[in-house]
Amino acid sequence: MRIIICDDDTTFSLELKNEILNFFKKKKSKAPEISVFHNGEDLLSGQPNADIVFLDIEMPGLDGITVGRKLKAQNENVIIFVVTSFLEYLDDAMRFHVFRYLSKPLDTGRLFKNLEDALQLYYSSNTKIGIETKTACHTILSTDIICVEALKRKVTVYTNQGNFESIHSMAYWKNTLAMSCFYETHRSFIVNMGHVSHFDHSLVYLSNDLKAYLTKRKYTKFKENYLMYLESMR
Repeated sequence: MRIIICDDDTTFSLELKNEILNFFKKKKSKAPEISVFHNGEDLLSGQPNADIVFLDIEMPGLDGITVGRKLKAQNENVIIFVVTSFLEYLDDAMRFHVFRYLSKPLDTGRLFKNLEDALQLYYSSNTKIGIETKTACHTILSTDIICVEALKRKVTVYTNQGNFESIHSMAYWKNTLAMSCFYETHRSFIVNMGHVSHFDHSLVYLSNDLKAYLTKRKYTKFKENYLMYLESMR
């Protein structure tokens, strides 16, 4: 993992970097690589391979809105935090799907909570899942799994790359897909909320024209979890 800070305020950049290091220290986790840039031109010319970016809006030269759009064009999965004191830029920032907004001066408690959410999103987006069939083992990103269905004694994993008949049970998949983006809507279905288009009291409509049953007693809880998932993606 690589984290980038881009802010023309060198004092704030150092403070933010130290707090990010403190966050990983408190988690007793190895700190990732953290690079600091003080303008957008240097950041973009450095050909960054960033996973999480803390981006100031008002900087000399290229502003943060322009830089954010370019970063998203290079890597749509990059997680961008907008850091600014100027609320009037938020609408523009939201248009390139900024993950969170952080204000100055830095609120450490809010930073830590949002970093936790960002890591959860990062790991769920980059987790590789092995799907064993009778003839092969296929490696798929968890984000590419649309749903898992059990029909009679057959368990099928539907993905963006195709459909695979798994040798494992639904209990195995429920444990393997114990991530915030997956939900067991019915004893026969586990769905990826990232692929949900809409749902009613009996069905969840997914990518690739797939549908999953939704147990009536699970409707309210599923709706709550789905709305929380959408909120975490903003």
